[in-house]
Amino acid sequence: MADENQVQEIEDDPIEVRRAKREAIIEAGGNPYGHAFDYSHHAADVEAAYSQLEDGEQTEDAVQMCGRIMAKRVQGKVSFFTMRDATGEIQLFCRINVLGEDAYEQLKDLDVGDWIGVWGTVMKTRRGQLSVAVERYELLSKSLRPLPEKFHGLADKEIRYRQRYVDLIANPEVRTVFEKRSKIVSAIRRYMEDELGYYEVETPFLQSIMGGANAKPFVTHLNALDRDYYLRIATELPLKRLLVGGFERVYELGRIFRNEGMDQTHNPEFTTMEAYCAFSDLEGMMQLAEGVIQAAAMAACGTLQVPYQDQVINLEGPWPRRTMMELASEGAGEDISFERSLDDLRAIAKRVGVEVEEQWGKGKLISEIFEETCESKLIQPIFVTDHPLEVSPLAKKKPENPDVTDRFELYICGHEYANAFNELNDPVDQAERFHAQVAAKDYDDEAMGYDADYIRALEYGMPPAGGIGIGIDRLVMLLTDSDSIRDVLLFPLMRDEA
Repeated sequence: MADENQVQEIEDDPIEVRRAKREAIIEAGGNPYGHAFDYSHHAADVEAAYSQLEDGEQTEDAVQMCGRIMAKRVQGKVSFFTMRDATGEIQLFCRINVLGEDAYEQLKDLDVGDWIGVWGTVMKTRRGQLSVAVERYELLSKSLRPLPEKFHGLADKEIRYRQRYVDLIANPEVRTVFEKRSKIVSAIRRYMEDELGYYEVETPFLQSIMGGANAKPFVTHLNALDRDYYLRIATELPLKRLLVGGFERVYELGRIFRNEGMDQTHNPEFTTMEAYCAFSDLEGMMQLAEGVIQAAAMAACGTLQVPYQDQVINLEGPWPRRTMMELASEGAGEDISFERSLDDLRAIAKRVGVEVEEQWGKGKLISEIFEETCESKLIQPIFVTDHPLEVSPLAKKKPENPDVTDRFELYICGHEYANAFNELNDPVDQAERFHAQVAAKDYDDEAMGYDADYIRALEYGMPPAGGIGIGIDRLVMLLTDSDSIRDVLLFPLMRDEA
């Protein structure tokens, strides 16, 4: 009775059934995990070359193809399999009189999800289905887990993000998002290098001082030196050191790490492009931002009129420019400027819903009022300029108004897409701002540290320069009509499984 119960348990468990099949293959001297397969065609190649065949027409044209079994239908001495490869699906037409009795029986025992290679000829069935008439086949990899149920796919987003490999199998349309992402990144590189003459460089992930942005870092320990390092929160300071060294145009496309919250538009690790151009300025960075994003849009969408979440975003330039204080004044319904008293600005900030902190100065309050009242309303592309000095520790002051800086942020669909400065190249001014950041660490754990080597680099002389950072993940979201950053990351960070 115990043996019968054990057999029944195996028959009731699809994974155990497949494991038993795997063991049977091995015991019979076979290999359930195959080897390299020299294919001659993809499914799309066969479709393109033979779609004109008449119903019932057979050819002598031999093909070798491989892919994953997505469906099977056994009808006595004839079986039909749907096989998917990287380009699409093709039907396999399998007959016992061609394959032989033993091979045909083993073929019928294959499971949906198994990878196989086939040799055969191209044909079209009497019902008009383009197919490969299989003459021989080989198991390339045995699948031990059943795929999600055919007609319902994989709808649970938690599982989709956690098991992206299954998501790609069950929802093949997801693949197009990541194909577009690849095209976007390639287009950015082509534009930066071929059109603008920038050099792509690589800077360290491990940094001894957190700098280049206001953000909470990830901390790791380097055993070889017995000290802590930070995963980079920006690539800015290493890249600007290269301008000191004589590079004129440099950029880096790379991963950034910030130990902060997770939501629809934020992931703790994300991708940016940062670029720095000697002898340029904010105007040059505006032109660069428009050019890069337009090149990416044409590569991914073929148009500058991009549909996103039931609206159309017009990426044709030039994009409008407004100052932060102009927009904040409109949003708050009264004048927002440095002419107002600190108490006035605090009262206005509280009125519009900002949770004010005692240490904030006028610049921080103006920035917070803008974010609370304006950001979500900025749908079409717009450059928001003249950011307060207090929230811009790496940007040059405006000569006519030292309270604000030559800085812009690009907003689209209510979110920041790019951040750019006229780069600060005065080492004395920069050192003072670093000291202010260090002092702020008492109440702001996102404040930067004092980077003495960067000050030393500036003391050797950095030319006037423009710099910009562009968020690649948000750009991909826009150009693929995705409402969550997790939809454009192949492997988004997830909580541990229960």
